Amino acid sequence: MAIKSDLSESRTPADIVKTLRSGIGRVSEEVIEEIQARIPEYARPSDEIYIKVVRMAVEQAIEGFLDRVENPDAPWDPEPFRMIGKGEAAEGRNLEAFQAAMRLGARVGWRRLTEIAGPLGLSPQSLYDLGETIFVYLDALADAAAEGFDEARAHAAGEMERRRARLLDLLLSRPSAGPEVIADLAKAAAWRLPRTVACVALDDQHGACRLPPLPPDVLTGPERALPCLLVPDPAGPGQAQTLERALRGRRVAIGPTVPLASSATSLRWAGEALDLSRRGVLPRGLLRCADHMATLVVFKDEELVSAMAEVRLAPLAHLRPTQQDRLAETLLAWLRHGRGAGEVAAKLHVHPQTVRYRLRQLEELYGDQLADPDIRFELEIALRARQAVMSGH
Repeated sequence: MAIKSDLSESRTPADIVKTLRSGIGRVSEEVIEEIQARIPEYARPSDEIYIKVVRMAVEQAIEGFLDRVENPDAPWDPEPFRMIGKGEAAEGRNLEAFQAAMRLGARVGWRRLTEIAGPLGLSPQSLYDLGETIFVYLDALADAAAEGFDEARAHAAGEMERRRARLLDLLLSRPSAGPEVIADLAKAAAWRLPRTVACVALDDQHGACRLPPLPPDVLTGPERALPCLLVPDPAGPGQAQTLERALRGRRVAIGPTVPLASSATSLRWAGEALDLSRRGVLPRGLLRCADHMATLVVFKDEELVSAMAEVRLAPLAHLRPTQQDRLAETLLAWLRHGRGAGEVAAKLHVHPQTVRYRLRQLEELYGDQLADPDIRFELEIALRARQAVMSGH
């Protein structure tokens, strides 16, 4: 990189560089004192290593400037100032303090130039050209520092992302890693260990799971076989509302809230709920497993439920499909909402006399079975499963 200005075309006396080089130490001290006095971020009088780094940076800046004066076309190595930018990122600062320090140093340097301009016989044009060189050089330093700063921030963000992905893998493994391993990695990933979590299964039918803006404490796994999120303390203040806003319009399933060590269990239930949503058994959109636990339990072993339904719903098998549907709907409402015809009629939005007629049919079909609590329980499971399947078709 070459840093040029009109100074290469002026007739600046060569002895100005010699004079300035002889006073580098004094100017460096003055710049450092000004920086530490006026910029709090650099005021570390007890930190000898830090003072040494600041001094080296100031001296390199001055030496580099004098090199530009001597040979404006010479290539310039930005690496020292890229390292300064990286250092600012490592310190957790932005570049405002560094840029303020550069401007302050430039003012000190300009003051020294104006002091020696007269004794050296510098013309106003030469002094002007020197000032322009300072500003060009200042821009080059700022660009180099910004490049190093951005590179360090990107590297740090990538490393943090990798740590969090590894942490999510450990939390969702079965069996999960030990608590000490989890705690160490969580600390390295700057993630506060929560008491409870909930996993969110994300639909990724098109193979390009794009995550919405999320709170920084949510662990994300868009590249996993089942894309997911891990939400800490889901019952915390505002967490539910924040999550719903972020996921609105997407097909997702939020698993039950569990202890941190049971994260994989929450994801498993969320995945099963998402699968039932795809099949039409559960609604589309944002699902909470806690609102559909009965359906999830019923469909946990579909073969077993189907076998039980075949036995318990056998009395309806010989009826026409429309008759089966009406009687099954009435029987499920009777089992769920009470034994009175009025209550059932209100739930089904039909006349009570219609319900009484259907209930008499059911009594004829089932006989004494409806008096057995175990059979009623199995009937409700079978009818819930039937209802869920029918709603998905």
